[in-house]
Amino acid sequence: MSKNMQRIMIVGGAGYIGGYLTDYLNAIAKDILVYDKLVYENRYLKDVPFVLGDISDTDKLSTTISEWQPDVIVWLAALVGDGACQVDPVLTNKVNYESVKWLTDNYDGKIVFTSTCSVYGVNNETITEEAKTNPLSVYASTKLKAEQYLLNNSDDCLIFRLGTLFGISDRHSRLRLDLVANILTLKAVRGEALSVFGGEQWRPLLHVKDVSRAISHGIRNQITGLYNLHSDNYTIKELAEKIVEVVDPQATINYEDMLFEDVRNYKVSSASYRNSGWYPSFNLEDGITELASILKDGRIKDTSDSVYSNARYIKETVNA
Repeated sequence: MSKNMQRIMIVGGAGYIGGYLTDYLNAIAKDILVYDKLVYENRYLKDVPFVLGDISDTDKLSTTISEWQPDVIVWLAALVGDGACQVDPVLTNKVNYESVKWLTDNYDGKIVFTSTCSVYGVNNETITEEAKTNPLSVYASTKLKAEQYLLNNSDDCLIFRLGTLFGISDRHSRLRLDLVANILTLKAVRGEALSVFGGEQWRPLLHVKDVSRAISHGIRNQITGLYNLHSDNYTIKELAEKIVEVVDPQATINYEDMLFEDVRNYKVSSASYRNSGWYPSFNLEDGITELASILKDGRIKDTSDSVYSNARYIKETVNA
């Protein structure tokens, strides 16, 4: 597909995934438009067309779509993570489900939607897309509802169930320090012990930049359907051990009993999407090394700032 054939609108394009995606899609798109509320940011300085807008403002969203006429809408707008979504379940349903329903009902072009492997809940087998879902949180259940509505009502949608993300997106967008690999890397850089609760739980991991490559691949090749997306499956114990190996072999790991109710445990297969020609380009060590370098250089002034944690920031915002 030639570069001149596509106009792509990225809703939520200023966020963790959207930062690198905006740059990457410029390679295939005639035009890019970012529509974002800037929940976690106070400015947007990328040299791409930008609309400051809330997805709840359907009049503005509808006008933007009508005037700009995108061939593809990549829908990244969401409340992400179990903790952030639990703060206000009603708001979570509006953002994660009702907004996607509105888009499906009011837009006839291609929709690319990012969901989560958390919809599987607990499963001791290697999971394909045909496996039974078992959402254990408001986050997972609202994402699953959105998936189902899209699949039942859109003729041209591409849905990714993303593994647990890690790494750095681009150098402009907010870094997330509430993701397990990123949290443990930060602790290792600080010289703190890495706390591992349980440790035998499986997680499918995925570098945030590989999401962009997968989306680009899907648009260029006109792929539709529902796909798992990850690079490798790790137990939390294996993840912590790899971080110690890469960042500081002298660091210690403290193994503790599970003190909270996150019982998720799943490993997935991404064979279906890999069979289309996509493969991850970044492994866990790549992500750890890059993030550790950024942190060691002191490029983040205050890593304790709540803006780097979805749950903490949303809680402060809702309760303000």
